Amino acid sequence: MRSRRRRHPLLVTALLCAPAVLAAGPTAATGDADSSGGVGAEVVRLYEEASVATQRYEAGRREADEQRGRAQRLERLLDRERRDIAVLHGDLGRIARAQYRTGGGLPHTVQLLLADSPEELMRGQRAVWQADLAVDNAVTKSRRAESRLAADESKAASAWQVLERRNDELAGIRRGIERKLEEAQGTLQGQADASAAAGACRGSVRLDQPEEAFTQPWIPPVETYGLSAGFGSGGERWASRHTGQDFAVDIGTPVRSVGRGRVVKVSCGGPFGMEVVVRHEGGYYTQYAHLAAVTVDQGERVSTGQWVGQSGTTGNSTGPHLHFEVRLTPQSGSGVDPREWLAERGVRL
Repeated sequence: MRSRRRRHPLLVTALLCAPAVLAAGPTAATGDADSSGGVGAEVVRLYEEASVATQRYEAGRREADEQRGRAQRLERLLDRERRDIAVLHGDLGRIARAQYRTGGGLPHTVQLLLADSPEELMRGQRAVWQADLAVDNAVTKSRRAESRLAADESKAASAWQVLERRNDELAGIRRGIERKLEEAQGTLQGQADASAAAGACRGSVRLDQPEEAFTQPWIPPVETYGLSAGFGSGGERWASRHTGQDFAVDIGTPVRSVGRGRVVKVSCGGPFGMEVVVRHEGGYYTQYAHLAAVTVDQGERVSTGQWVGQSGTTGNSTGPHLHFEVRLTPQSGSGVDPREWLAERGVRL
């Protein structure tokens, strides 16, 4: 079974649609179907490129954070070594002062004259030499550790700078793709508005469908979304209660058939703008409205998850989103709550 990805809102405002009570009747498509996909396919491709660029950017950012964490750990180790060295230096000073007080600072000949016996002199000298050797070894060891940690710190800082530059480059690539995507979305929506105003579709846009097949019979109509206006909502935007469930998605987002069925209506004019209606087993109908492009033809059979269009903001719409309905008939006015209907079929929005 295809794993369900976590859904989250796209970077769009959750805007609402405003269809009138009665939808426009179907209108015939004009012109040949666009086999290449045109600007619609370009929008989908740019979505994918933007997603890949974002993933690479996030991976680089995480790697940079890890590198910075390593550098900070090295810095903490370095600080500890510096404190240890300061303590050793203090001990060395105390030993030197103690040696001076006990004769350690006197010349060897004077110490020999003042010593009670050669054995006492040798014991004192041996104790001083051992103390000096221990301190010297500790200081040398700490200085080597400090030098090694400083080199590691420098290496980590250099790696951090490289990662920062790489992230800046990836961010620039992502911004470039987003600009292209915005331009392509504007072109796609402009073509859709012209078709909706004329009341005639340009013909279905053929996009490369997802390769993986769905094993579950029912799915949400879009993969990544935020829910906005729900079924039965009231407000100034509608002549009566809201008849469907709105999904906040950006222009050009692929819209999927929630289940197997047959396309019974493709319309490009009226309050719903570009819309597709699919009949499913059991006599239920699903509607996908305010589209920017249609990717199926009337009478065509569709499978679960097949793209039937691309989201937009045609018709009586205040911003990009998908208006989704579940109906008892192909016409408006026979809707049931889409969230409850999908939940009964194992799909929770």
